[in-house]
Amino acid sequence: MARICVSIVETTAGKALGAIKEADRVADLIELRTDYLSEPRLKPLMLGRKRPFVVACRPKEERGKYSGDEGKRFGILQEAVTLGAEYVDVEVRSARGPVKDLIKNKGRSRIILSFHDYRGTPSRKELTRLFDRMHRMGADIVKIVTLADSWEDNLSVLSLIPYARNRKQEILAFCMGEKGKMSRIFSPWMGGAWTYASLRKNRASAPGQLTVLEMKSVWEKLR
Repeated sequence: MARICVSIVETTAGKALGAIKEADRVADLIELRTDYLSEPRLKPLMLGRKRPFVVACRPKEERGKYSGDEGKRFGILQEAVTLGAEYVDVEVRSARGPVKDLIKNKGRSRIILSFHDYRGTPSRKELTRLFDRMHRMGADIVKIVTLADSWEDNLSVLSLIPYARNRKQEILAFCMGEKGKMSRIFSPWMGGAWTYASLRKNRASAPGQLTVLEMKSVWEKLR
């Protein structure tokens, strides 16, 4: 069954709580982007949640908003584990030691090991090599997202889904950008764990992200 994860990109806890309540009505999962928060205090945002949470803290070099100390960033991710977040997203290009520690001490959380390429889409050979490395690192879910410069780029990234299934590995795989929208739509139908959407166009967390209502409308027409 295709699932939608709504990204929350608010700057204050009050706005984030309001957005979470709104997302509860339309989302299957909620991604809390703590790097957008001026004060990333997780507990009041996670208590009493109605949907599974994905907690991420994307650094600036990964097109996120966090610009502080790496130790503190991993502290936020580890706090999410302590609070019982269903999923915690960490970038594969982060320092190897802290990533390994997070995977080792994940508790009941599931670790999403993520890779984002905002410049383009590597070759299929490079993509499968990247997947294999992330798989070996012990990811519960491998996430590979690239920028589509051509329609064919969508096919390259979506081909990772059956590749992952053959290796019994859960995966999130789709493209960003205007030409990547089709992969966002079809990825969950092909076996991707879920797709991401925003509550509104001005709250998108990545280029080419559809709103949750747009995504559901397209899916309804396809059915």
